[in-house]
Amino acid sequence: MTSFDHLFSLYWSGPALDASLRLVSDLLGALLLGGLVGYERFYHGHAAGMRTYGVVCMASAALVAIVGYPDVWFGGHAGMVSAVPDPTRVIQGIVTGIGFLGAGVIVHEQYSTHGLTTAASIWASSAIGILIGLQLYPAAIGLALLSSVCMALGSKIENRLPSQEGIAVMLEFDKDAVPDSTMLDLLAREQGCRIGRRSFSVVRRDQKIEWHFIAVIVNRTVEEPIAGFSEKLQTMPGVTGFQLTHARG
Repeated sequence: MTSFDHLFSLYWSGPALDASLRLVSDLLGALLLGGLVGYERFYHGHAAGMRTYGVVCMASAALVAIVGYPDVWFGGHAGMVSAVPDPTRVIQGIVTGIGFLGAGVIVHEQYSTHGLTTAASIWASSAIGILIGLQLYPAAIGLALLSSVCMALGSKIENRLPSQEGIAVMLEFDKDAVPDSTMLDLLAREQGCRIGRRSFSVVRRDQKIEWHFIAVIVNRTVEEPIAGFSEKLQTMPGVTGFQLTHARG
């Protein structure tokens, strides 16, 4: 037998080939389930889409699944494996790595934080891959379906439940202006909002006064509250500038 035939028999036939084919089928399933979870993020134009979720799920499945085939490592030379593979240590490493990836998609601004849902769903995609790697296929499919339903319908359910969504407001007044808090409170109520308790802060900068506060949306039937509130603020005497953004935690 030539050296080529020997290498072929080691890596491309017998147990090594069977293990590789099983791994490929698992990876294809992980890619599909990960892409299913990532479709909602892709549909809404987020940076992490189907490709990110699919690759995360597939890579997690590969790292866990390979632990189950130590007999075919290095062409079946079991003596080269000095320790018994421990899948729990592999899973621990995957979770740690996904933590860094999730932290990279979270963006914190002054009054809001974005990317938490994306980070959590990437973590779920990794867990799906781990279940596939452990050959717990029904559990992997169930987690993928539950995650997809949560991503697709969660926001709609949240919109129907009572909540306290807020608008972060910065008002800039002329140096000679005398801000009227009573008028501000009236304008907020006309737009279906109220000034959040203990959210007020006052800053004096460049001979001008700035008010920072949170306007809590009370009447959620008002369409585009930021646009309507900005129109109201333009009528307030002494206002030279303002900034309004959604305040989300």
